[in-house]
Amino acid sequence: MEKYQCHDCGKVLARDEEYMPYKVGNEVYVKCKDCHQSDPVLRNFQATEVYSRVVGYIRPVKQWNKGKRTEFDDRREFVVEQPACSSC
Repeated sequence: MEKYQCHDCGKVLARDEEYMPYKVGNEVYVKCKDCHQSDPVLRNFQATEVYSRVVGYIRPVKQWNKGKRTEFDDRREFVVEQPACSSC
């Protein structure tokens, strides 16, 4: 048997201990019985990849150079409360 470690609590599981496997893509994550009973949903298993457009190309933000990432962090989102024209 492979050596399994609980995704939530980090406990190394004993040979005869019950666990719940979760397959995500090609990876397999496991939770011990106690963690699975308290929260059966697998959380925090993969970093979110953010994409944005730079000079016409959609690329992951983590692949941008330092200057473009700083520019992305400085962006602000604006919400327009009134329509721009009277017929809208």
